[in-house]
Amino acid sequence: MAARKRPRLGPADMGDAEVGDKHGGEEEEEEEERDNGEEKGEKRRHVAALVLARGGSKGIPLKNVKMLAGVPLVGWVLRAAKDARMFDSVWVSTDHDEIEKVARAWGAQVHRRSPEVSRDSSSSLDTIQEFARLNPEVDVICNIQATSPCLHPFHMKEALEKITLLGYDSVFSVVRRHQFRWQEAKQDTNGVTSPLNMNPSKRPRRQDWDGELCENGSFYFATRDLIMNQGVLQGGKMGYYEMLPEYSVDIDVDIDWPVAEQRVLRFGYFGHEKPEEVQLMFCLVSGCLTDGQTIVSGSKGEMVHMNTKDLTGLRILRREGVEVVLLVSNEDMSKTLSDKLAKRTGCDVMQVGAEPLDDVQKWRKEKGLDWKVVAFMGFDEPDVECLKLAGLSAAPQDAPAVAVNAAKYTCHARSGQGAVREFVEHILLLKKKAMAQVEQDRINRKHF
Repeated sequence: MAARKRPRLGPADMGDAEVGDKHGGEEEEEEEERDNGEEKGEKRRHVAALVLARGGSKGIPLKNVKMLAGVPLVGWVLRAAKDARMFDSVWVSTDHDEIEKVARAWGAQVHRRSPEVSRDSSSSLDTIQEFARLNPEVDVICNIQATSPCLHPFHMKEALEKITLLGYDSVFSVVRRHQFRWQEAKQDTNGVTSPLNMNPSKRPRRQDWDGELCENGSFYFATRDLIMNQGVLQGGKMGYYEMLPEYSVDIDVDIDWPVAEQRVLRFGYFGHEKPEEVQLMFCLVSGCLTDGQTIVSGSKGEMVHMNTKDLTGLRILRREGVEVVLLVSNEDMSKTLSDKLAKRTGCDVMQVGAEPLDDVQKWRKEKGLDWKVVAFMGFDEPDVECLKLAGLSAAPQDAPAVAVNAAKYTCHARSGQGAVREFVEHILLLKKKAMAQVEQDRINRKHF
């Protein structure tokens, strides 16, 4: 058998930068195509993304909102769905209050499913049919699995084209596997087995075998008619969309959390904008660099506790050419202690008022820097606007929900216990990713 070529690569295989550069134009083209269709009297179909996220996970409690590489598990697929800019609506179907909060924070609408379709025995089809009944305007549904965090926008866009342009009724994602399968040896066979997909006497080499297509569970597109009238997600004119193995991560089946984090950090989708190298980082001292406690000694001297891992992280960041500004308030720290902190860390220390944004904006503008090259680490409600505006932002694991929901990265570590160092490592990882994309773009341009 002839060796099979690799699947066709989408824009994200050449770097997120190219995807980000094209999004504006693609969105205009999509709108133009829809307008043209309406002018011809054709009814534009409403395409909805639907993520099923029940609260009663048996393996990992509330798995769908558990942090994976600093982002709630469901957040990875919601970001990809929103940035695909092809869905008329993006939904999360859930029965749990906490999942609903996270879903809304990531820009999704919420279908509050009924108890009848929230049981352990309920099928995905039952829940999707209920959603379709309650949303009659939806014509095509893309059921996205929350457990597939390496999904990219281009995967769904290319798959949807099979429905919108080629007339398929259902399209689902697959991955190519090169695994030899054998018949299970039942008791009545005395342990005898037989091959299922190859001849042992003509055992093929990997490069001479096309392999087999297996569902990877990332997504399932289906028309409303198929779901409601035929009661299936796969039927009618069926097609598949092949994803490369590195994107086929299914936490439910074959991968554990630490391994999944490494895969996501390497192959996950971090947003449509081109990753920018951070040039300036603001870090709140109380609540991030410290645990928020100030110790006053008998001699009236102030003392604060800082983790050496965090201090080392700041030094590493400064060596990488990133300016670091530590933020303190008069209520948290005296001028004398602030001066000692500046001397100890080598960072600028800035006194901020009740609204840190005002002081941070002034410093940023004086440096002539855009928010996209600014990182911000905060802890509480006054920091929310800065967390939203910064190109990269983070909150410690023990920060209030209002800060966690505003931050783009949530640390595993708590305040004063390595959270700053963790965020520094995240910044440096994305810096390497940006450099790798620049190099990939340079290589790609040689071919044109």
